[in-house]
Amino acid sequence: MGDETQSPAAWVKVRPLTPSRWKDLAKLFGKSGACSGCWCMWWRQTRAEFASRAGKSNRRALRRIVSSGRVPGLIAYLGEQPVGWCSIAPRTEFPSLDRSPILKRVDDRAVWSLVCFFVARGARKRGVSLQLLKAAVVYARREGARIVEAYPIDAEGGATRDGAAFTGFASTFRRAGFVEVARNSPRRPIVRLALSRVPSAARAGETLAARGERAAVKAPADT
Repeated sequence: MGDETQSPAAWVKVRPLTPSRWKDLAKLFGKSGACSGCWCMWWRQTRAEFASRAGKSNRRALRRIVSSGRVPGLIAYLGEQPVGWCSIAPRTEFPSLDRSPILKRVDDRAVWSLVCFFVARGARKRGVSLQLLKAAVVYARREGARIVEAYPIDAEGGATRDGAAFTGFASTFRRAGFVEVARNSPRRPIVRLALSRVPSAARAGETLAARGERAAVKAPADT
């Protein structure tokens, strides 16, 4: 993918968020919870719930999810430092999507949704988001997903203010092989990537979430 093989992102490791890595996520998100006290709960709540829970309540809510053994997303590390995050899970975990006229369901197929990215300021514009995206696809495939869906911003339509593109940029998803399947807003396409079937033997035994303490999610090499 061009000069990204020469960027720090080439050495990024991506791991599932497990209870032992909670402190790393808290360090990455900082006091603001990534943005405005979100703690990546935006798509999991109604707008009224989010308005009343932003900050510490959202922090506790996300931590409860992690403590339960569910994996709400992946953390990217550069060396030992957490530098990035993406949230991916079955679409059913993000009910706010179904309440949006722009992001309403395309069909009744079961999909996994990649809904959020956050990259530390010092690691931005270095390909970290692309590495997270590719690792998220690997993770979803291992967990049995057949389709990954996302809701990026199409920056070709004009400037995008800081913080508005937390769902990622359409150009990044196109580079990773995603294709547009719907567009209910001029700048917000719905994109999908169909995944090849994982052999049953590869799904047997522990899930990636259970192996998360020791297993990195390796993104495919750039071609």
